[in-house]
Amino acid sequence: MKPLPLLALLGLATICLVGQADAKPSGAESGKGAAFVSKQEGSEVVRRARRYLDQGLGVPAPYPDPLEPKREVCELNPDCDELADHIGFQEAYQRFYGPV
Repeated sequence: MKPLPLLALLGLATICLVGQADAKPSGAESGKGAAFVSKQEGSEVVRRARRYLDQGLGVPAPYPDPLEPKREVCELNPDCDELADHIGFQEAYQRFYGPV
């Protein structure tokens, strides 16, 4: 690359970066800092989040998979793990370890 266009490009990038650093954020004009909220507003946000997690919007809470320990045993055996990829976990576990 020629030195003159490279120098012009670097100068333009420097001007853009300096202009962004000097610019004020949009919320900086107000006297009250946007990073701080009152205790009441903060607790309202926490209550909303807790309500969302408790109710789940009709979605039931996840429960542990009863076959997970058996799945882990099958994953530790390379032959069972490979067979599970082809015919499914329950069939592979049954062939190697007996009934599920």
